Amino acid sequence: MQLYPSLITEALATVRYPGTGKNIIESGMVEDDIRIDGDSVSFTLIFDKPTDPFMRSLVKSCEAAIRTHISPEVKVTVNTASRQPAKPKAAPILPGVKNIVGISSGKGGVGKSTVAANLAVALAREGYKVGLLDADIFGPSMPKMFGIEDEQLYVRDDEGGRQLIMPVERYGVKILSIGFLVDRDKAVMWRGSMASNALKQLITEADWGELDYFLIDMPPGTSDIHLTLVQTLAMTGVVVVTTPQEVALADARKGIAMFMDEKVNVPILGLVENMAYFTPAAHPDERYYIFGREGGIRLAEKLGVRLLAQIPLVASIAESGDAGEPIAMADTITGHAFAHLAHETVDAVAERNDTLPPTQKVELKH
Repeated sequence: MQLYPSLITEALATVRYPGTGKNIIESGMVEDDIRIDGDSVSFTLIFDKPTDPFMRSLVKSCEAAIRTHISPEVKVTVNTASRQPAKPKAAPILPGVKNIVGISSGKGGVGKSTVAANLAVALAREGYKVGLLDADIFGPSMPKMFGIEDEQLYVRDDEGGRQLIMPVERYGVKILSIGFLVDRDKAVMWRGSMASNALKQLITEADWGELDYFLIDMPPGTSDIHLTLVQTLAMTGVVVVTTPQEVALADARKGIAMFMDEKVNVPILGLVENMAYFTPAAHPDERYYIFGREGGIRLAEKLGVRLLAQIPLVASIAESGDAGEPIAMADTITGHAFAHLAHETVDAVAERNDTLPPTQKVELKH
């Protein structure tokens, strides 16, 4: 088949940019540099920002559109560029940390902390060096989930004479939580500035050492804490947790919109659909969709983000958390679900790092 620029343009006009819903030709995202050489075609996609969260998925959509509408034999090369230059990187606050990943949710009660705890353990079981910060100032749960509620925090002097808080280590994960510093039977009644300052102290005045992944269990919703985190740390990306229920999905959309706002600009690594379905132990082949069916899948497709995992509704997940032994420690079907989430998160981080200019890439463990 003879290829013409007009054929390529027609195929690309079927691709829509998830951020606006408009096709990429109408949006002026395809540079006027379509090059054809036999059965090979190459062109450049223009993004507003060099850290656009949809960059990778849009490239794949363009490749698929051309092969679908023209021929599967076409060899496609898609280059990317941005209208804004990449901002120079500031010196990292945690120089020994390779990847900083937030675990967030639009609303409470969707199992965000459970996902954060089990993802941390699953990554540690894969051999990665993992840290976990419980940033849910007003509802810290990591001490309970890791069985370390009675642990005492210690400090050490570094070479510069500073006193650094030593994280508690359990199941191969370094953990800090405001829960270690307050009465667990009393509510934390702090103003936003007090909470933000306490959080900064747990980040910058702690001996986190060398980490492959630093996970942050964020508070639900959108608040000062989220802004403090993104202003304090150069985050690799965020994992958003939701249930299939429509009310949870609506709040998840708001949370994703906050991170995608140009003032925040944190990439969405993907979505986790928690409590996706219930399977009775006596009937392992049956699934009951108690909170709705595949709402997380539809939201991920609509927003053009990755669905990292579907976690089933299983009593042993909550029971293990209450007992201080995350289910990811167990070699069970549920434990394997969190192992799958860990693999998908590692892949999402790798893809994210591939979209950065060489000087901005975050080192990954091999």
